[in-house]
Amino acid sequence: MTVVAAGVALLGALFFALGAALQQVEAVRTADHALLRLVRRPRWLLGGLSIVTGGALHIVALSLGPLTVVQPMGVASLLFALPISAAMMGRRPAGAEILAAATVSAGLAGLVLIVPPTWNAPTLNGSETATLLTVTGIAALLLWAGSRVAAPSLRAGLLAAGSGVLYGATATLTRVLVKGTWEIWLILLIPVPALVALMLLQRAYAAGHFGVSFASLQVADPLTAVAFGALLLGEPLPVGPGGVAVAVGAAGLACVGTVALARTTPLSH
Repeated sequence: MTVVAAGVALLGALFFALGAALQQVEAVRTADHALLRLVRRPRWLLGGLSIVTGGALHIVALSLGPLTVVQPMGVASLLFALPISAAMMGRRPAGAEILAAATVSAGLAGLVLIVPPTWNAPTLNGSETATLLTVTGIAALLLWAGSRVAAPSLRAGLLAAGSGVLYGATATLTRVLVKGTWEIWLILLIPVPALVALMLLQRAYAAGHFGVSFASLQVADPLTAVAFGALLLGEPLPVGPGGVAVAVGAAGLACVGTVALARTTPLSH
């Protein structure tokens, strides 16, 4: 079943990559990048359906095989996304782009493998939820403000990082809802950061540096979720000098790869 789980996870990564590439093409070609305008475009909606399919396949994969096999397969979406996006833009991806994407994926794989699993039912009270939303909201706002005066490649990375921070907050709330207790206020609250994250991500895509946007999203999202899992949900972090060193090295590798993508990926029009 482990081989089947890995295959399903890879298929899910492919669908996720395809959906992101489809949405980026539409975001680049939409003048004002408004979400209400994008949702009227069939190809953008098809991208959303593909992303949802990828997420569903990832969940199926987790039910079939161990986390240590499934999660690294999921981060391969960046390696799929770059060639797909390049093909949609009528070009071939450069070898330097693929190498940079592989560097990011290797760093992300290291991060997801080094975090110990937890079996405790997560909980959040009102003050902890307010802290989560306040911190992530301020972080996203600062990243958005920085993007206003940044060059296109950096703008894409900052906006996508802001989106990733908010998606990380969404993932934390969702984990409490799914693995903890069902609360109506959580169900009503979860769409708020998710919707703002979606809007930021479309603006990141519209900046024209898809590789940077997608990589920044994939780095910021899990790092935020892991941080809040440790700080608010009592989930474990890598322990000991060895575990911390590997985590720092993996995060550094992912960041180096993202910077390399910013230097090698051409602007999309």
